[in-house]
Amino acid sequence: MGAIIVAMPKHEDSERITSIIRQSDIYADTLICASGSEILRRIEDMDISLVICTRKLPDMGYEELHNYLPATLSMLLLTKDVQIGLYSSNIIVLQMPFRTSDLVNSARMLLPEQMTGRRKGPPARSALDKQTIDRAKALLMARNNMTEPEAYRYLQKNSMDMGRTLTETAHMIVSMIDE
Repeated sequence: MGAIIVAMPKHEDSERITSIIRQSDIYADTLICASGSEILRRIEDMDISLVICTRKLPDMGYEELHNYLPATLSMLLLTKDVQIGLYSSNIIVLQMPFRTSDLVNSARMLLPEQMTGRRKGPPARSALDKQTIDRAKALLMARNNMTEPEAYRYLQKNSMDMGRTLTETAHMIVSMIDE
């Protein structure tokens, strides 16, 4: 089972985020790193599942760090910049300031299921709901040049941000794009 690395320019911010993760129902060790190179050293020595960081670390930006990370490792990017438009299956952007629940839910979404307190399976969906979700993914893939996992992650994130179910969000996307 992997650990979570938190890397922020200010050590106090890293401690605050680490405290939030530790108080949640996420079952993972949480480590604080001060730089991108320290993150890369930890990844070589330990089983890491998630990196939580900001756009700029003292020695590198998130893009450079992401290029060095294994493809299986997820990144939760905390930023005030609303213009960042990422379409990567293993990076989620969380705009600051954020609610504690948004941070925890985003981390849960990126972590393997055994590391979160949730043990139930996926919600039961009707065949019509599944078709709607598949149609929304297909539209996103065609319109935004996304892969299937990227389109699904996009649906998940927007559902969480809007406080709606995945099916409701899929209905909205289908109605907006299909017009």
